[in-house]
Amino acid sequence: MARTASNMLALGTQAPSFELPDTVSGNILTLQQLRGEHATVIMFICNHCPFVIHVQHELCKLALDYQPKGVNFIAISANDVDTYPQDAPANMAVFAAQNGFNFPYLYDESQRIAKAYDAACTPDFYLFDANLRCIYRGQLDDSRPGNGIPVNGQDLRRAINALLAGQPIDPNQKPSLGCNIKWKT
Repeated sequence: MARTASNMLALGTQAPSFELPDTVSGNILTLQQLRGEHATVIMFICNHCPFVIHVQHELCKLALDYQPKGVNFIAISANDVDTYPQDAPANMAVFAAQNGFNFPYLYDESQRIAKAYDAACTPDFYLFDANLRCIYRGQLDDSRPGNGIPVNGQDLRRAINALLAGQPIDPNQKPSLGCNIKWKT
């Protein structure tokens, strides 16, 4: 499995808008429709990546913990499904159902949105404030497949908790690490 780090989008960057199909509902959804009252977490993930599979249950737990507090979660897959058919939209819907996703799972077929967010790997995490300015980007936590560290989402949780408490967010953020996004050639 290739180990690719986040590109670390500049803090303060305005979230690029999008209009993408949700593989679960079949509806076309926009960032404006999905944004949270206090914050929005955007996650670039896919079905087959062992790094995503390693953290998938924590993603649902995070959403359960923070959605009632005005933080919405959005998952996006941008992998090339010609070379990785297991990441195709129909399989995304199955993956979301099997894993109890409580957030939309959008498909970025053109890969334009992944490029706009400077996404590099799966999983890649971004936290935007109420004004959709990037205040955190990087890893979920220090856990990786096989390293024995429990998945707890502590890095992303720390950033969300600071935002909700009106406290500054530590700008020293660690990049996420995962499989590279499967770009079209």
